[in-house]
Amino acid sequence: MNHQTTRLIYAAIGSILAGGAHAEMAPTTEPALLDRVIVTASRKEAGAVAGSVHFLDASILEQHAYGDINRILRQVPGLNIVEEEGFGIRPNIGIRGSGTDRNSKIAVLEDGVPIAPAPYSAPSAYYFPRLQRMSAIEVSKGPAAIKYGPQTVAGAIGLFSSAIPGASGIGLNGKADLIGGAYGSLRGHALAGGWTDAGVHDLGWSLETLQEKSDGFKRLDSGGDTGYRIQDYVAKLALRSTAEAAIAQSLELKFQHSEEDSDETYLGLTLDDFRGDPYRRYRASQLDNMDVTHETLQATHRIDFSEHIDLTTIVYRTDTARAWYKLNDVRNAANTAFVSLSSVLADPAAFPVEYAALIGTPGTTSAAGALRMRNNDREYYAEGIQSVLGMTFETGGAAHELEFSVRYHQDGEDRFQQDDRYQMMDGAMVLTTAGAPGTQDNRVGSAEAWAFFIRDTITAGDWVLTPGLRYESISLTQRNWGTADPARSTSPAMIRNNVDATMPGLGVTRAIGESLRLIAGLHRGFVNPAPGSSADPEQSWNYEAGLRFERGDAALEAMGFLVEYDNLVGTCTASTGGGCNIGDQYDGGRARVHGLELVASHDLGRLLGLSLSLPVSAVYTWTQGEFRTSFQSGFAEWANVAAGDELPYAPEHQLTLNAGLEGRSWRVFLTVNYVGEARAIAGSGPIPVAQRIESRTLVDLSGEYDVSKALSLFAAIENLGDEVYNVALRPAGARPGAPLTLLAGVKMRF
Repeated sequence: MNHQTTRLIYAAIGSILAGGAHAEMAPTTEPALLDRVIVTASRKEAGAVAGSVHFLDASILEQHAYGDINRILRQVPGLNIVEEEGFGIRPNIGIRGSGTDRNSKIAVLEDGVPIAPAPYSAPSAYYFPRLQRMSAIEVSKGPAAIKYGPQTVAGAIGLFSSAIPGASGIGLNGKADLIGGAYGSLRGHALAGGWTDAGVHDLGWSLETLQEKSDGFKRLDSGGDTGYRIQDYVAKLALRSTAEAAIAQSLELKFQHSEEDSDETYLGLTLDDFRGDPYRRYRASQLDNMDVTHETLQATHRIDFSEHIDLTTIVYRTDTARAWYKLNDVRNAANTAFVSLSSVLADPAAFPVEYAALIGTPGTTSAAGALRMRNNDREYYAEGIQSVLGMTFETGGAAHELEFSVRYHQDGEDRFQQDDRYQMMDGAMVLTTAGAPGTQDNRVGSAEAWAFFIRDTITAGDWVLTPGLRYESISLTQRNWGTADPARSTSPAMIRNNVDATMPGLGVTRAIGESLRLIAGLHRGFVNPAPGSSADPEQSWNYEAGLRFERGDAALEAMGFLVEYDNLVGTCTASTGGGCNIGDQYDGGRARVHGLELVASHDLGRLLGLSLSLPVSAVYTWTQGEFRTSFQSGFAEWANVAAGDELPYAPEHQLTLNAGLEGRSWRVFLTVNYVGEARAIAGSGPIPVAQRIESRTLVDLSGEYDVSKALSLFAAIENLGDEVYNVALRPAGARPGAPLTLLAGVKMRF
């Protein structure tokens, strides 16, 4: 731990000790630890927010016991999701037509902490928290999202880890789930902890582990696993004041450590090969492997100085180390240059020698060094401290809930990569030339940022106004030693750029009677450029308007939205493909996205007077996005754009239907998800077959039976219809979604 992190922790301790100086104040109730940092903490609260916010609580997450974050997020309208490996390890999520690559256009948080490996300098998330250890998910899209950052152009996804169990009482509590199934899948999740009476404070603790593995559903031509193994551990220690305490405080310390070893690749298939066997993998991907280690250290403290004033402080540090050893490209037939994998798979007839090297048919031999493997070896860190001051007061006939926040944050990415050259011999890859570390990429990007927001929730009669303002001051630096100096013995080439952004927002709601609420909002969207980039920041104006209706078990939300981009930015990453230089950014000019989001739910069992519960719901999104500027781009997803061309990976129609049947000791849930066709490359008119992501309909079925209060039996079928579908044509070739998968297991509670 470096001296800067130590200073941050001392600052947090100072905040706690300063709070103790007010011990003479009257007792207050225990505060909710993250209330000031997040937008909402329950589905009920989400219904009253002046903005488009959706909250998925534990009851929703447990219905199908999904391990794939992509599947559960289909319950939220307005999201654009591009699957990748079929397990949800590396999701690609956009909101309201924003780019989806590695979630780089949205803010992703765990327990209020930005969780991307380097949120400012390298927001592409090659680490994403596993869904199984989450207790809830918050998705914020409207002006409420200005509480989060730095990315505000689309919205934010907040994940909430498992709380220390037994919050309402004293004693040991916990749970243990063991689920296994097809393709050698096995998932074990256990949580134990509780609270102990320690006088004027309760002492809480918990230990949690998640162990996952799968052999994978893809089949390597050369044989071998195509799955993953993940180990995840979380420890929490907490203090909370009791009614006897002079002042209400809560303190929670959290440590998380995870390791991933996945035999995954970016190498897809030609369309012809995909039609013949979508779950095939070429021999040239036999050595591809991802190795990731991630750690989070977090301290969260809240103190209520009085009934009307409170302060929440979070100190955090994350460290991520990842090495993805994977096929990068292939040498051309003339042995004069390398050809990108996407070019070869898009037109194998034009690159027969290169395609043959990828296939690696036994009995054949490629040219020496024809296959170039890249060790994408990178280390990231992020650390910071954030405090949020909350105040409630009245002026005239209006009630105010004012929040003011300041955050200091710094992060960085260290790239120290090399290329190795291989020859395909009789179906096996043989090393011909080993590269030295640092001889392919040898640079460090870093960011230092101050972020402020102020938001006032003003309630006056039937009206609620929520004006807010976010300000970011960001200093970005890139240091590049070049591939000729892997020892970093000389002074690096240095590029600095500073970005300041002011992002206002306003949300308005009006209650009409007890059941109906009208909503409108606008806010300024922003995404900062990367260190060393000459691209302008991505900026937009975002508007929304709609209504919420809730009466008894019936609920409806309809929201129209419009996003006007001043400048859309594309970033070249390994996951976008196309042979561009990793890290390069491209200005896309003006763009517009508009659409409609609908959510409706009801319990038909109660409506019909049945003794069983029959919950049904529908989630629908209509999206249209287009460029408003003509330009030529080296970004593979855009290429040559004419004004009016549609955005890639933004399907026009998406629909999720849910139905359940619940008795006293059993429950069954059915989910049907439809995603319309989408473009892989910007364009207009009919989508060419070679650029089309076909529509698909997936059906998931699950059931659970309670043997006792402590033991339940669980079973699920994911992709019940065994739909074969192509999730993307990036970064190289067609990639399949997961086939029909059977799962079964037990859930224990104590």
